[in-house]
Amino acid sequence: MGCCCCCCAFRTTESIETCIVAKNVSHFVGKWLSSDQAIMNQWLQQQIEEVDRKTSPDPLDPSVESFKNTIESNAELLMFFNQMFTESPTKRKRKNGTPQVRNYHHMLTLINHVLKKSPEFNDSTTLVTFPITAILTKPMETIGGYAAFLNPNVNSHIKDILNTWGRYLQSLASCYILNTDKWLSAKALEKMGGNFEDDFVCDPSKPHYGFSSWDDFFTRQFRPNVRPVASPDDNKVIANACESNPFRVEKNVTKQGKFWIKGQPYNIKFLLADDPLVDSFVGGTVYQGSLRVFYYHRWHSPVDGKIVKAFVADGTYYSIPLSNGGNEYSVVISDYFQGYLAEVATRAIIFIEADNPYIGLMCFIAVGMQEVSSCEITVEEGQKVKKGQQLGTFHFGGSSHCLVFRPGVELVFDFHGYKPWPGQITTSGIKINSRIATVPK
Repeated sequence: MGCCCCCCAFRTTESIETCIVAKNVSHFVGKWLSSDQAIMNQWLQQQIEEVDRKTSPDPLDPSVESFKNTIESNAELLMFFNQMFTESPTKRKRKNGTPQVRNYHHMLTLINHVLKKSPEFNDSTTLVTFPITAILTKPMETIGGYAAFLNPNVNSHIKDILNTWGRYLQSLASCYILNTDKWLSAKALEKMGGNFEDDFVCDPSKPHYGFSSWDDFFTRQFRPNVRPVASPDDNKVIANACESNPFRVEKNVTKQGKFWIKGQPYNIKFLLADDPLVDSFVGGTVYQGSLRVFYYHRWHSPVDGKIVKAFVADGTYYSIPLSNGGNEYSVVISDYFQGYLAEVATRAIIFIEADNPYIGLMCFIAVGMQEVSSCEITVEEGQKVKKGQQLGTFHFGGSSHCLVFRPGVELVFDFHGYKPWPGQITTSGIKINSRIATVPK
């Protein structure tokens, strides 16, 4: 949701928070969940009722069973996973006074239940593309949840659970939701640009438009020439690496800023996963853009150049910072936390030596958030790439990305009339391959 203030471009993080809280904006990160808390509660209650109606509980998937065993065999984790439910905010409780998700046993049962479900969409604006996040929304906001979801052992198990869900989303069974009542409805296709058949590689004459799985649909490709590359022969022009909305630009970034505090300055050491090349970017510039649920989810090279290094850094999946002064609805403004997530979430990190020596070494980072933490790199170290060439893709969706430049690189950004968050939320954002910045040399 946009801010009605004309001056919101490049406002400080503190003033952004003030604007959001004052206007009571209800907005989940990347618009991957319904912005209406009542719809979220309704969806979650439906899952609970489906589980409760079963005469005998379904056996836990091995990944969920292993997570349960780890929680119960570790005193510290057992304390955290009990604490996060006793601390759950009262506004998320049912009429009888008990939380919707009652305890960690209930949480695991619900997670197990959605592992054989595809992300949902329908014309009543109910949108729950992050079902596990919906289950964990309130526990994530507690002190117990904050501690638990930063634990490496917890994140290892969550990774296994998400991989299990991912295998389902890459199967034909996940296509049940790809129909004209759901993700291929007129309303959904309109949100994906309104020219779906012309824009994307698909075959409307085939079942599910020819897509073989939910993941195949979400990693759909543009048809040739739908997204032309900006000034392909001018290496002073930097192309947008993802279909995205501008979120933030920060200059003179520090190596070890306190990224978890209210102001959340970028921390290059953690943003780049403490890679040996970190020092090359201290004092440089970070641009971050945000993907939305309906966007194209592949990443393209912003410059002509050579891949110097490319790797995936494992991270957290459900961590949000406790920097909101105890606000029990901190997660509903979690777009505000994208800077934090860029430094702790699972992410693909690709260093590129630009052909333009003025740009030189730069870095592209694809940030996987929560369920969308499967980042696939499709280029190799030493490979030459052209501006607009694919670098990789998110699976099951997408969330955020960063471009990182060395100190001394002057950049004139072009946001095509859009404003950094909380500015306009558009159907397609700034198109991929279009100009995002220009350098003077």
